[in-house]
Amino acid sequence: MATETLTLGKALNTGLRRALENDQKVVIMGEDVGKLGGVFRITDGLQKDFGDQRVIDTPLAESGIIGTAVGLAIRGFRPVCEIQFDGFVYPAYDQIVSQVAKMHYRSQGKVRIPMVIRIPYGGGIGAVEHHSESPEAYFAHTAGLKVVTCANPQDAYVMIQQAIASDDPIVFLEPKRRYWEKGPVDLDAPITDAYPLHSARVARPGTDATVLAYGPMVRTALDAATAAAEDGRELEVIDLRTLSPLDLTAAYESVRRTGRCVVVHEAPGNLGLGSEIAARITEECFYSLESPVLRVTGFDTPYPAARVEEEYLPDLDRVLDAVDRTFGW
Repeated sequence: MATETLTLGKALNTGLRRALENDQKVVIMGEDVGKLGGVFRITDGLQKDFGDQRVIDTPLAESGIIGTAVGLAIRGFRPVCEIQFDGFVYPAYDQIVSQVAKMHYRSQGKVRIPMVIRIPYGGGIGAVEHHSESPEAYFAHTAGLKVVTCANPQDAYVMIQQAIASDDPIVFLEPKRRYWEKGPVDLDAPITDAYPLHSARVARPGTDATVLAYGPMVRTALDAATAAAEDGRELEVIDLRTLSPLDLTAAYESVRRTGRCVVVHEAPGNLGLGSEIAARITEECFYSLESPVLRVTGFDTPYPAARVEEEYLPDLDRVLDAVDRTFGW
């Protein structure tokens, strides 16, 4: 079994390489994805090895990238589009919502759109405006799209291949602040035997309170659980992994045992994923709850300047404070 220690970014690169090797219909397209290898080097070396007809440098035109990919998908290709930064996706939003999400329904199931839209998202890298946003709620709210996000190298390697193999359009969110974090990756395990793409997973078992997180906040939640354990409190951390469709089966089972729940995400709290998750848990686990479901989120402001972003991002202390509050009821 070939298990290697890779960064999350390198795991994505390796997963994309495997997808290109396994299916000649897979094409990668985006701004600077070819010769440069992407601004985060996620596609590094792929154009050199697979050619510029399969790893395509596009004009700076996000709407054009997605529109072209729709046509390719209809013709039987499996395009993988890279949106260079989260805040650059909005020019393509019309194409994603009006075409990508609707084509299968519009055609009464006759047309599939097997495409992946990769979006590096979230803050924590000291970037300028439009480079640190968390737009997941826009896409999760859109019927016809599936939305997933990885949190560790193993999931990055497997999930990107599963997404590309899917016949549904998938928004694939990549936590850019975690690109350089390392972890073990099993390179030999068949993707068909891997953990299902649209399933949540317990990242750390616990008995006292449940913390739900996804993407970049999974590491924050795990750090909070480690700190809480030093005080004798065991937190169960669940990595949601899939945002649409939401899989809360593991969350329901956990909350029924712990009686307490905290939801963590970077995006602003107003109408964020945490609101929907809290509502569903309250509906399903009402008689098991010892306190209200609490949320730890970004603030309801545009993403701030880099010099103060650490004041905006949920951190270990804010998560632990919310856990403490659940024990105060």
